Amino acid sequence: MPEAPTATKYRSTPWPIDTMPPGIPYIIGNEAAERFSYYGMSGILFAFLTEHLRNKSGAAAPLSAEEARAWTHYFIAAVYALPLAGAVLSDWLLGKYRTIVSISLLYCAGHAVLALVDFPAVTGVEPKLLLGLGLALIALGSGGIKPCVSAHVGDQFGKQNEYLIPTVFGWFYFSINVGSVASMLLTPWLLKHYGPGWAFGVPGAVMGLATLVFWLGRHKYVHIPPGGSAFFDETFSPDGVRAIVNLIPLYLFVFPFFMLFDQTHSAWVEQAKSMNGDFLLFTVLPSQVQAVNPALILIFIPAFSYAIYPWLGRWFVVTPLRKIGIGLFLAAASFAIIALAQHRIDAGGRPHMWWQVMAYIVITAAEVMVSITALEFSYTQAPRKMKSLIMGVYLLVAIALGNFLTAQVNEYLDEQRKAGSQVLEGANYYWFFTGIMLAAALLFVLWSQFYRGRVYIQGEQ
Repeated sequence: MPEAPTATKYRSTPWPIDTMPPGIPYIIGNEAAERFSYYGMSGILFAFLTEHLRNKSGAAAPLSAEEARAWTHYFIAAVYALPLAGAVLSDWLLGKYRTIVSISLLYCAGHAVLALVDFPAVTGVEPKLLLGLGLALIALGSGGIKPCVSAHVGDQFGKQNEYLIPTVFGWFYFSINVGSVASMLLTPWLLKHYGPGWAFGVPGAVMGLATLVFWLGRHKYVHIPPGGSAFFDETFSPDGVRAIVNLIPLYLFVFPFFMLFDQTHSAWVEQAKSMNGDFLLFTVLPSQVQAVNPALILIFIPAFSYAIYPWLGRWFVVTPLRKIGIGLFLAAASFAIIALAQHRIDAGGRPHMWWQVMAYIVITAAEVMVSITALEFSYTQAPRKMKSLIMGVYLLVAIALGNFLTAQVNEYLDEQRKAGSQVLEGANYYWFFTGIMLAAALLFVLWSQFYRGRVYIQGEQ
């Protein structure tokens, strides 16, 4: 079992250096492997539910598109709701390191359960039941460690090297997408040729590797001690309350972005089934087209940091809130492209997947401006003893809420379909979400003029 840190065993204050902290490579390596495991299984979840799910007797029992979208987005909502519990556990009792190592074991168990879903004759258990258990364990694992990992990154920095925080959060996000692009290309291929057992099992093995890599860096990290009762004192202090009150409106404007963005794992996959996926010498599977997003991230992160943001800075001050505002409008534009492609499908055509590639270019630019910026901004606006808590609030209000509402919309549509009614059919489905995003972006522009916050960095007094 991994060792538990003590107050004297590990360093508890940032290294007094003006260069990159020594623990960062281990955190980045862990994140790449963990994201491979998460996006590998989540990338094939919709396809598995609609094409490969069986019942206890082994007969095919796939879900409808609406039911599968609801399952997918309820799962994503759980993944991003549970970080709040992980944040409290971390900031109050265990500290970030012990929380990450302990909960990662649940994560590995969830992958092991999912790998058994394809063997009802062996397990004797209804696959849908095993699926629910496996997804619940993964939600506990992924959700529980999520706010701690990103806050653990920021904890490595002090006043002397705080200027490197934006760069590191960019590379942190870069590592996420290195893992994502590899898994989103590999796991759909495994699902098609070797079945769900291998497609879910390989990401589970990589999650075990992620846990090992993180443990190996234990002597390199800065281990900020848990706050104990001081965590509650700071949370309910004037600064703590002010930070939460300031940030929640921001998250309420951002959650429509995740209503749209996370549908790249569900509705966009369903649409891709009706598209021409032939690209010169190879054919792209509907689930594989998702790999365009993380592949573009690998290009866009340095492009935005070193070219686009400096160019925009020639015309106006590029603040975090202005980045987010531009990104929200881009998200609406991406869904408009998808809606136009769906019009062609509704008319009986089979448009090429280049339509989705164009939409991915736009929504990935939006992701860089909204998701990366909100992550970094949330960390800097959180008082020192509640960094993980603020990350948990962000993930709950912005991402979990967005996915929960998307699942609710699809449950309603499924009920209407079963009742013989047609609501938000075809392209209207995408125009509906485009309108929500556009309205949120306009309101955000008005609200952002009045935001006032404060920056908190570890090591500052």
